[in-house]
Amino acid sequence: MTTTTPRAATEQWTAQGDLPEAASWYGQYDTAVPLGNEKKQVLVVAGADGRSAALAKAWLFTPGATPETPGTWSAAGQVPGGARRLHTATLLADGDVLVTGGTAAPGLSPALKSAAVYHPKTNTWTPADDLHEARWGHAAVRTADNKVLVCGGYTVRSQDSARALASAELYHPGDRSWTPLKPMNDARGGHTALAFPDGRVLVCGGTAPIAPGREAALAFCELYTPAIPAWTPTGNLTRPRSRHQALHLSATTALVIGGSTPGVPGDGTYDPYALIDAELYDLATQKWTPRTAVRGGRGHHRAVPLGTGRVLVIGGTGDTEDAAGYQSVLVYDTARDAWAPAAGLATGRWAFAAAALSGTEVLVTGGTVRSGLAAAGPQADDLTRTTEIFRTGDGS
Repeated sequence: MTTTTPRAATEQWTAQGDLPEAASWYGQYDTAVPLGNEKKQVLVVAGADGRSAALAKAWLFTPGATPETPGTWSAAGQVPGGARRLHTATLLADGDVLVTGGTAAPGLSPALKSAAVYHPKTNTWTPADDLHEARWGHAAVRTADNKVLVCGGYTVRSQDSARALASAELYHPGDRSWTPLKPMNDARGGHTALAFPDGRVLVCGGTAPIAPGREAALAFCELYTPAIPAWTPTGNLTRPRSRHQALHLSATTALVIGGSTPGVPGDGTYDPYALIDAELYDLATQKWTPRTAVRGGRGHHRAVPLGTGRVLVIGGTGDTEDAAGYQSVLVYDTARDAWAPAAGLATGRWAFAAAALSGTEVLVTGGTVRSGLAAAGPQADDLTRTTEIFRTGDGS
């Protein structure tokens, strides 16, 4: 691994105004949504409290006028359809935000069908048509034609078990309706989905329950091609993984980072196979190529683009029971296939919200700090309301 010393003068985290309500976000697609407006505002929606009870409120972050001025939070109403966690929040082409599904209770609980749209210009919510199938832990991605593809996730199978879903559906912003699509080849939840400019959507990894409280990670990937329309298998990941992060590097390449593999123990214990490693997908060849790995497993982290060709990998944890969140932050240079340490978080955390404010600024808020025996009390995880912004200060 390439190692450098963090540039304290130009690369640092600064404290912002606290999130009004402590919350954690355990999914890949329930995290913060940058609205892309002139104020560089960011929306966070619902989530879970320290006892895994679902929350209903939404909050809007507005950065300070200067780097020296802390940003602030303001209320963004409550999501129609009630409290939820393990939902998705997706930015639409017109600047609105679509929220779908989730579950409203702790533990194994029924999935939600409800969906709603947030309107930043008026700070209001409008209900959308219900999903065709209730789901939590699903993926949602805006497609090249500005619709939203929702796929996979979980629902209750029995009193003590869940089942993964293969179903998929497409959201139409014009009339807020849904169209069922052909199902994926493999049922999965905890996966990622990326939309390419040519219209195809890549789905990779995830898990499928195999027994009460146990699930196995997947290496299988598939492509949705709207022109057919159908799902077709594509190249497999080099190792099974779930709860990973995925992002575009170009119009035809994608990067997957970290996660848990090859299986996810049901008791939340440390997975020795979890690595901060990366894989590169080439749409032309439909193959994955392993990239340099860094020792030290973590999941429930966040990976955010940081300027051209760099990715900021933030926080996370090696397990989710009797655990403490990582302060560790790394920068992955995609051109050199090299990792370097960056300035660490002031508050270690996992299952938090993160969003890029610009090519040189990244917002982090909320999340879980300690769980189980590491927490102050046995009945609830320790969450944080703290908010931090990472700045490179040099435009690189």
